[in-house]
Amino acid sequence: MLTVQKFGGSSLGDGEKLRRAAQLAARERQKGRDVVMVVSAMGGATDELLALAYSVSSAPEKRELDALLSTGECASAALCAIALEAQGQRAISLAGWQSGIFTDTEHGEARIQTLTAGRIRSALAHGIVPVVSGFQGIDRYGDVTTLGRGGSDTTAVALAAALQAEGCDIYTDVAGIYTADPRLVPSARLLDAADTRDMLRLSYAGAQVLHAVSLETALEKGVELRLRSSDGVGEGTLVRLLGEGERPPLAGMALSRGRITLVGREAGSALAEMRACLAARGIECLGGAEGKENAFVEVARGDAQRALGALHAHFFAEAK
Repeated sequence: MLTVQKFGGSSLGDGEKLRRAAQLAARERQKGRDVVMVVSAMGGATDELLALAYSVSSAPEKRELDALLSTGECASAALCAIALEAQGQRAISLAGWQSGIFTDTEHGEARIQTLTAGRIRSALAHGIVPVVSGFQGIDRYGDVTTLGRGGSDTTAVALAAALQAEGCDIYTDVAGIYTADPRLVPSARLLDAADTRDMLRLSYAGAQVLHAVSLETALEKGVELRLRSSDGVGEGTLVRLLGEGERPPLAGMALSRGRITLVGREAGSALAEMRACLAARGIECLGGAEGKENAFVEVARGDAQRALGALHAHFFAEAK
């Protein structure tokens, strides 16, 4: 059995977090499972590299930006491999090009075209944990490319599909997926399971938990994801294609600037109810629309968090 584990930058912010990530991978190995780790740059590293680039040029070339930014993930991969070796687990760090991740030539927003994974398979066959630099690949000219926002998630999902992994665990600094951003809505509920289609719509609407390209890849390839806390506590949220009998009528809400979107198989007819909810609380609705399995309203940005809380209480806390 094989598990792909992806660790975001907030899960790799310092030496202690790096060791904890390595421990989670080592724990899977102790259960007799093969593991592939995919890592982002350490928290803040990408922003620091970007700032350095723009300190020497007001318009750096995209090719050179990709060459620079990709080093953040490579540093994380090497550090995680070192941490695994320190715990008695053989490991090898691999950049995107060493992992057989081939992309198109769109620097900064490249898409994966082919994934051979030869060195990854070889490492697994010898009981070695491959630690893969996420967010990057190589194009037909031999140049390093980066995959854009959420690229490490996309790397992990693509590898899980190519290697026919049993699961793909996305480790982050939250316990799983909630019905709304718990930082904005403290009463938001943690979900045991969520439908990939609903999560994709929420991502399009501005939810930050899972990125759209990774969800598109998961939907296309039939990959099941599990969003988990990097502290190793709890089972997190399983994201997969749910049957209609399992799929809840409403999945969640997302806020982007002044737009609040409700998503779910029954959300497409909810606009009038959303408007009425806001009106009852004295919040002006500036606009809105219904779509396929989603509806949104627009409010002033100063009212956005209060409006989100009111709508969440109406549609979720009252068990609608």
